[in-house]
Amino acid sequence: MSAESEPEPLTPEQEAAVAKVRRLMLISSATLVIGVAAVFGVIGYKVFTSGDSPAADKGAPHALIEAVDPLPPGGKVVGTAIGEAQIVVTIEAGGATELRTYDPDTLRPLGRLRLAPAP
Repeated sequence: MSAESEPEPLTPEQEAAVAKVRRLMLISSATLVIGVAAVFGVIGYKVFTSGDSPAADKGAPHALIEAVDPLPPGGKVVGTAIGEAQIVVTIEAGGATELRTYDPDTLRPLGRLRLAPAP
């Protein structure tokens, strides 16, 4: 067989083997495409449904949470602010300003910052 001559025609057994390999490659490629599409589908679902929703179920009724944090003597609330992760209450008492932060889901105190005039 020379380099310039036409290749020999395939025998029926060889044609059957080539057809079988093509069929298996088609099935393998289709399985791969379906798998990749499923992975991207799950990633897209997680990205678009993972907003800033609270940990509790949306359909569940919210339980009433009560908390008491007494003010210092002569203290008064002069401001409040609510963010995604905290509630901030500004209190003035005895010539000093105090900032108190709370968890909005549990009303648990997170911290206090007292700003007092220098002596």
